[in-house]
Amino acid sequence: MIEVENLKKSYGSHAAVRGLSFEVPSGQVCGFLGPNGAGKSTTLRMLTGFVAPTEGTIKIGGIDALARPIEARRQIGYMPEACPLYPEMRVDEYLRYRAELKGVPRREIKSRVQKALEQATVADVSTRIIGQLSKGYRQRVGLADALVADPPLLVLDEPTAGLDPNQIRQVRELIKELAKDKTVLLSTHILPEVEAICDRVLIINKGRLVSEGDPRALRGATTSADRIQVEVRGELEAARASLESVTGVKVLSASGGGDEPVRAELEASDDDAVERVFAAVVKAGLVLRELRRQERSLEDVFVNLTTHEATTAEESADDEDEEAAQ
Repeated sequence: MIEVENLKKSYGSHAAVRGLSFEVPSGQVCGFLGPNGAGKSTTLRMLTGFVAPTEGTIKIGGIDALARPIEARRQIGYMPEACPLYPEMRVDEYLRYRAELKGVPRREIKSRVQKALEQATVADVSTRIIGQLSKGYRQRVGLADALVADPPLLVLDEPTAGLDPNQIRQVRELIKELAKDKTVLLSTHILPEVEAICDRVLIINKGRLVSEGDPRALRGATTSADRIQVEVRGELEAARASLESVTGVKVLSASGGGDEPVRAELEASDDDAVERVFAAVVKAGLVLRELRRQERSLEDVFVNLTTHEATTAEESADDEDEEAAQ
């Protein structure tokens, strides 16, 4: 559905997007992640035709978005982070106006507006003036705007910003439902939300793609050391000594003992460390109450990719840019 190749955008001497290439297949919910200033919003504006790239190609549904921008835009429902609305208009009036602008056939406008109102859960305020609505309601009116023309691709930039927990859950369920027959590109800082609804993740940093893949696969591929949680019955000194004797394991913390169980957090260098910890605890005569690997979160992966690894990659890329310029 989305094909991007060598996409670049510069503002004077500042390169906001630097040779970005990726694809999003039809029917996929794809998370688009990156720290502030990474180039996410700039990329989304280029995809949706609001900003022209300095270099590169964009195809939406097989349509060249630079050569045929109007046709490409008809494939997209875009909800920007700061969604621009007309505060003096009523909600249903605004959506009818937007449907007309988007080329929805006149005979279908009423039904499309009603469906968008229901999908975005704003039907109860359809006759209210937009400027009198709360931030959460205005955000959902923006989502209804993205839906009103029934496009095959939805590009959502922070769609749950300003919503309460119940509304966030409703939007999450809506995206899951829409994904049955639409492609969704979702930009958000709420990483648990990405893990809950996204089939795939793209992570960018400083205008470049630093990683992509299934969220579960990314958690497994990170180079960060494993963490192991251990709880045993026994004396603290004996427990610490047995754990410190395990090859490839570092004891990060240990507390308790006596009447309380000893709880320890370990850092392991390989996948077999759990078996060695188990053997050491049994050999020491301690009663094992709990032994589990602490699963890496998408947040751990994100921090790792956009700080330590990304810094090295950025320095290497800058060297390549300098060599190419000489």
